[in-house]
Amino acid sequence: MHTHIAATLTAGAAAKPGSKARRDAPAQAETLLRGFLDRLRAFRVLDPACGSGNFLYLALLALKDLEHQAMVEAEALGLQREFPQVGPEAVLGLEVNPYAAELARVSVWIGHIQWARRHGFPPPSDPVLRTLDTIDCRDAVLAEDGAQAAWPAADAIVGNPPFLGGKRQRTVLGDEYCDRLFAAYADQVSAEADLVCYWFARAQKAFAAGRLQHAGLASTNSIRGGANRRVLEPIVPAGAISTAWSDEPWTLDGAAVRVSLVCWGRERAAAPELDGAVVPAIHADLTAGGADLTTARRLRENAGVAFMGDTKGGAFDVPGELARKWLALPSNANGRPNADVLRPWSNGMDVTRRPSDTWIVDFGWTMPEAEAAYYAMPYAHIAEHVRPVRAANKRAVYARDWWRHVEARQGMHKALTGAPRFIVTPTVAKHRLFAWMASPTLPDHQLIAIARDDETAFGVLHSRFHEIWALRLGTSLGVGNDPRYTPSTTFETFPFPAGLTPDRPAAAYAADPHAQAIAQAAQKLVAARDHWLNPPELVVAVPEVVPGFPDRLLPKDAAAAATLRGRTLTALYNQRGKPAGAWLDALHRALDEAVAAAYGWPATISDADVLTRLLALNRERSAAEQVVVQDASGVDAMLDQGSL
Repeated sequence: MHTHIAATLTAGAAAKPGSKARRDAPAQAETLLRGFLDRLRAFRVLDPACGSGNFLYLALLALKDLEHQAMVEAEALGLQREFPQVGPEAVLGLEVNPYAAELARVSVWIGHIQWARRHGFPPPSDPVLRTLDTIDCRDAVLAEDGAQAAWPAADAIVGNPPFLGGKRQRTVLGDEYCDRLFAAYADQVSAEADLVCYWFARAQKAFAAGRLQHAGLASTNSIRGGANRRVLEPIVPAGAISTAWSDEPWTLDGAAVRVSLVCWGRERAAAPELDGAVVPAIHADLTAGGADLTTARRLRENAGVAFMGDTKGGAFDVPGELARKWLALPSNANGRPNADVLRPWSNGMDVTRRPSDTWIVDFGWTMPEAEAAYYAMPYAHIAEHVRPVRAANKRAVYARDWWRHVEARQGMHKALTGAPRFIVTPTVAKHRLFAWMASPTLPDHQLIAIARDDETAFGVLHSRFHEIWALRLGTSLGVGNDPRYTPSTTFETFPFPAGLTPDRPAAAYAADPHAQAIAQAAQKLVAARDHWLNPPELVVAVPEVVPGFPDRLLPKDAAAAATLRGRTLTALYNQRGKPAGAWLDALHRALDEAVAAAYGWPATISDADVLTRLLALNRERSAAEQVVVQDASGVDAMLDQGSL
């Protein structure tokens, strides 16, 4: 604005004396100034989750500073300076908490008064604080009639909406509210998405309505993946994300969390910036350049292999010492042993740390309560510890079938049937680790169970090719920003080497030289790891009290126990890249070379090229999985199997 006014006045001064150009220049400059000030004074900023008003406070000060700067610069150019007119009416807010909404109104007025005092203008008086009806106390995403809540018209939206994971929403918000919320946004937001996603979806709808020019919202950093990322995907094709910070530390309600900050507009960004650097474009996973992995699709060849583990939904787990007492008891009144309903249990920490020797009572997902009651001691235990809690569960089926786990993962059980072992990886962990688990151990939901028992599959999964794919396709969780692994986004999208895909039995590629090389490298890695974790001179293998369960590895004495406490997979992989972990690095390099050869790639291929080539394989295979099917009316239709 200053440049345009100065240019207008300069051009007038350069014109001939008495000419129309010289006479009109001051009026034209005044018109430019007036137009800018009118637009600025009509500009409105909305925070649709304003809390106590911090974003609104800062937005108001920024608008007032712009107005003040414009008038000071105009005065320096010889134009008439005006009294500032931007006030609290320039900022709009929505806040569901009455106390916070009133505090926001006060905060905005205080900001207005402070600014006036700092710049030598008289503050408001009679009264000092006036009614501010631009901040509404109401729900920002859901109206009373169950429709999407209306937002006041604004030129820009800013804010820090609430974060609440999809699994916690029913507990915190209630079933009735969640059902109405999910219905209102069914075509925009997945029911599994974080609560913050509803603000992104509603802001995008405001763009479609017309006036909104810019938006900038803080979000949990998990918006980069899974169900959350879907709210960013409609923004990306237009290139509208102008600025983003993909992963930043943040303090929320006194707790340290990780966030993403996303700014976007109505038009394509000329020079988008990601994490402070100018980039060609910003993808929906808040990465830039190279392969856009958000376009990767789930592959049918990987389906039905990886599963989230069992969700027990109560204190079904018991110490190994107690389980062994029950296992040693005589058979029950039905003639069956307690071994029918007891099995070892493991969660993520059992893999990343030392095994906890925990067992679990598991009555399956079809056993009636009358039959479960025959197993007297296990049944009595969960009747005392599980039934009172489950009886109060809001989900009727959980309360009714209290003796069963809430999510038994029938598909997982079917896939693992008959296998002596299977592969597991923690859902969330500092390092992307894979390990073997012996049947019939039950993996908890904090483990992903992969129904493969061959070293070749294990080796491909533990290679750097799958690791970097999983890190980019997954999300991160917690202050430590630990990567999250899911069956759908990180496993089912991953293209295995040709001929070694999970839809083939291991016997089908047993003679393949690449499969053999990968298997040998994986065997060496696991053997060396196991030896480091449990040196034979420190442990003794003890059979379980009844057959059918894996042996226990116990320390030989107290000194051995003290040493073993520090020998965990996390501790081991913390040494990778250091002299003490050189042997581990060498084994992983050998495995990576074998897997690279199976892909037909050089072992030294860069991570960026790996991702580009894996994405190309994913697209090629997902396209090949399109099949022509006959629909019910007899008309040919294309069914994209990759999206199932």
